[in-house]
Amino acid sequence: MAQALISTRNETVPIARGGWLDALRFIVAFLIILHHFQAAGPHALAEVLHPVFERGGFLLTNFFLIDSGYVLMRVYQEALRRGAMTPGDFVLKRVLRVVPAHLMMALGLAGLVILSTAAGVAPRNPEWFDWGQFPAQLFLVQSFGVPGGLGWNAPTWSISALIGCYLAFPWILKGLSRVGAWTALGLGVGVYLLANEATWAALGLPVWQMPMKYGFIRALPLFFLGMCLAQFASRAWIAPRLAGWTMIAATAAFAGLQWVDKNALASIACIGLIILAAGAIPVTRPSKWVEKAALVSFSMFISNEVVRIAWFGAVNVAVARFGLSEPVQWALWGTGVLAAVGFAFAFHFLIDAPLQDRIKAWIKARRRASPTPTAPQPA
Repeated sequence: MAQALISTRNETVPIARGGWLDALRFIVAFLIILHHFQAAGPHALAEVLHPVFERGGFLLTNFFLIDSGYVLMRVYQEALRRGAMTPGDFVLKRVLRVVPAHLMMALGLAGLVILSTAAGVAPRNPEWFDWGQFPAQLFLVQSFGVPGGLGWNAPTWSISALIGCYLAFPWILKGLSRVGAWTALGLGVGVYLLANEATWAALGLPVWQMPMKYGFIRALPLFFLGMCLAQFASRAWIAPRLAGWTMIAATAAFAGLQWVDKNALASIACIGLIILAAGAIPVTRPSKWVEKAALVSFSMFISNEVVRIAWFGAVNVAVARFGLSEPVQWALWGTGVLAAVGFAFAFHFLIDAPLQDRIKAWIKARRRASPTPTAPQPA
């Protein structure tokens, strides 16, 4: 029966846009916005509804880290294995995907703080806008032990950590290419558990709770787990019905676990199952709307903190000046969430996507001008 549901002999489902993987990226990006906005209303959502709104943010980031390893492995593994793409080209492409948007958000936020302060409207929490913290964040080195990076557009620590993962990706891929589906799955789980034990022994903290200056140590095991899940998915066929029910069950289990407590390791296992199952469901009717929403997820992630700071900076002034009632404050809070989503869509389609098209054209021209890499010869 198990062989009929999971098989290494059948052709696997190719990764495709417009399906469940894309839908999950948008859903998680929206939940991250809710997490970042939850404390900005008249009362924190974690206080009036449930602590899950405050404590679930680290797991949503974990989802993106695992998903990044999974998607990049599925998309680029064959090109790198054949030699059609060099490791340097891969790293360059990935760095240029995330750095321009980051720089625009970082410099835009710095400009906003300067202008608002000059206008006599100081930040509500000035300790989060310490200029001494800004350089490490601007240059995305805060996850590698470099002092600084606190406050400002704080979620960029994960972008910093991902750049380290991009550098490691070609070498991890080379090792994973030699193992089968089940071995890769075992490696992904085993390495994460070993990393967790190592950080407990060395620092007295689980790997998922590493402080920002150790962000790369937190991110790499999750990224590696995603790559291992992708290696399993590319070599093992999973029955679509099994994949569908697994995704439903894992999502329900994840939600239930969060309602009770953090349950970090069990929750990460659920995230892995959700991603693996979503990638195994054939995309028979791809949705252009879902595809576009997924493409905006990075803009949602990189810009929502900047929008939150700007929006509620203005809202807090209005509340203090006009004595706005609590219902009005909640209406402004909900409008702020929508503004964050709307800004991300506008930023993606008007700025980021056109810029990325130019970058892709430059990379293609650069490849054509460079010598064609020689494909590796069989041993």
